[in-house]
Amino acid sequence: MQPFLEKYKKMLVITGSVLAALLFYFFTIHDTSKQSPIQTIEPIAPLAAIEPTEPEIIENNTPEAYMVDVKGAVRYPGVYTLEEGMRIVDAIEAAGGYTEQANPTLINHAQKLQDELVLYIPKVGEQLTEELEMLIAGATSNSSSNGSGGVNKSGKVNLNKANESELTQLPGIGPSKANAIIGHRTEQGNFQTIEDLKKVTGIGEKTFEQLKELIDVK
Repeated sequence: MQPFLEKYKKMLVITGSVLAALLFYFFTIHDTSKQSPIQTIEPIAPLAAIEPTEPEIIENNTPEAYMVDVKGAVRYPGVYTLEEGMRIVDAIEAAGGYTEQANPTLINHAQKLQDELVLYIPKVGEQLTEELEMLIAGATSNSSSNGSGGVNKSGKVNLNKANESELTQLPGIGPSKANAIIGHRTEQGNFQTIEDLKKVTGIGEKTFEQLKELIDVK
């Protein structure tokens, strides 16, 4: 017996170690499976499909820019950039307003501007050439172009023929004074001289001095 044990001692030791390792591994895995059960992972719901949206259209509300060339009897003649929808009165204000020699009676201040408009303001008593008349024609009042006869070729307003629209183009004359002038000539007859204008209620010496170079009775 002793020789047998000595002969196979090493083999028995190795075999016992292997069996011990297998038993230890088996029981360790078995206990771990009891203590830590496998957790199931809930499936992730698929994402809902995103409906494509139409691109938002952004409107451009920026007013269009107009280039207007203001010439003649204004304080600062030149080319001015103004916005769409503005009127001739705005162009005149941009140019610094009228000079003392200006004759604005032919100008329709309420007319809307147009791009590349040339606006010429004549002087009192200025003899207009055909070319200048064409420049002024782009900014004349509708009542004048309709041939009411209220404004003569020299640009002066005829007190005996001018309508309300033409009279209000005169400095210091609003609708009420224009109607007073029309009412006076209707009741009293035509004006004989420009000085007769001072007989109209509301027209004093100061107003007359502003108007005397711009009016006529013929």
